[in-house]
Amino acid sequence: MKKPKLLIVEDDEDLRTQMKWALAGDFDVILAEDRPSAMAVVRKTQPAVITLDLGLPPVPAGVEEGFATLDEMLEENSQAKVIVITGRGDRENALQAIGKGAYDFFQKPIELDELKVVLGRAIYVAQLEQEQRELRRKLNGTTFEGMLGTCPKMQEIYGMIRKVAGTDAPVMISGESGTGKELVARAIHRLSLRQAGPFIVINCGAIPENLLESELFGHEKGAFTGAHIRRKGRFEMAEGGTLFLDEIGELPPMLQVKLLRFLQDRVIERVGGREQIEVDTRVIAATNRDLHEAMKQGGFREDLYFRLGVILIALPPLRERDGDLPLLAKAFLERYADENRKVIRGFTEQALDAIEQYPWPGNVRELENRVKRAVIMAEQTRITPEDLEMSCSSGSPERYERMGLREAREALEKELLTRAIARSSGNLSKAAAELGISRPTLYDLMEKFGMQKEG
Repeated sequence: MKKPKLLIVEDDEDLRTQMKWALAGDFDVILAEDRPSAMAVVRKTQPAVITLDLGLPPVPAGVEEGFATLDEMLEENSQAKVIVITGRGDRENALQAIGKGAYDFFQKPIELDELKVVLGRAIYVAQLEQEQRELRRKLNGTTFEGMLGTCPKMQEIYGMIRKVAGTDAPVMISGESGTGKELVARAIHRLSLRQAGPFIVINCGAIPENLLESELFGHEKGAFTGAHIRRKGRFEMAEGGTLFLDEIGELPPMLQVKLLRFLQDRVIERVGGREQIEVDTRVIAATNRDLHEAMKQGGFREDLYFRLGVILIALPPLRERDGDLPLLAKAFLERYADENRKVIRGFTEQALDAIEQYPWPGNVRELENRVKRAVIMAEQTRITPEDLEMSCSSGSPERYERMGLREAREALEKELLTRAIARSSGNLSKAAAELGISRPTLYDLMEKFGMQKEG
């Protein structure tokens, strides 16, 4: 197996030689004694890991040349893992180096066994990031209609989208809150023959029941108090295009009947009107609820379910998308670093571990929100668990290690739910937004854990 390249930048010849012989068994070691020779190696061989003594000629007693070398190295190769070597007690300069983008620091006198551990960890992170870059290159730098994911389950979803897009059949998209149901609906619309038509969205759980009928089907002038003019509803607004009914499980029974009639006859009636209006609109619905259970309890019509669910697309939760977590996290980091004009070179090893261990109850939306906040709040060039607000929840797996997977997940969900509600002072809309879930999902979780709805 090919050894990883290691560049040692050290002006003390004896120490350079000692480090080379100690590390040559694990690394392809290259030596440099000053900034010009070090930069020549960086430009030619792009070493994954570098050790850098801050005290370099022409002023070996100072740190200015070392810092200048660090800046030039990272400008040439932002992915390099630079481990700064400092004098004992020189913590201030070490922290400044980390702030500039160094991966870690190590204090003299050098303990070679300890240094090997640090180097091994740096190589592991470098290889992981390289795998992510190669994976992204395989995607040709693009996403599938705004969605990013390479796991088998998502590839299957992409295949289904391509197949159903060319038809006019109703589609039912199911999945936990934050899994990207609207992205799937938009992808179907963009790939369909209706792509030139409008894509109209309505969240059935976000509009009061007494207003929802008018929002969907429109109303005639004088139909009710405040109806001063005739108004088209979302069905008519989506003429020639697609109507996306999000949170369809929240649709009241009376409106379920009217929706069923439209799906059967392709006609609607405005509130307060008697005219039957033909509408050419494709319907795509989405839900995060178990509609089979809702049908058993009489909350959702069985005939409507089968009319809407001619095609069923079930989105996997993020915790079941093997390999997609680091890919998505990196993509969000790059997006929001560009938007906020910040130099963020990646995640620390601890942050990557925290991301991998966390169950992500809010799915992709929660991951995006956490990374966005972390980019805004970060003071260093790498995102830490503290930036992600994950140091407590995912940094202490020991408390869950005796639980089964389901029990541990539920315990963590309850803990996160309780904290979010406490931080929002009982404002459930704010708590739901913080967790990256909808209010109905928040209510379902509170009911599941026996928590009172007081806000």
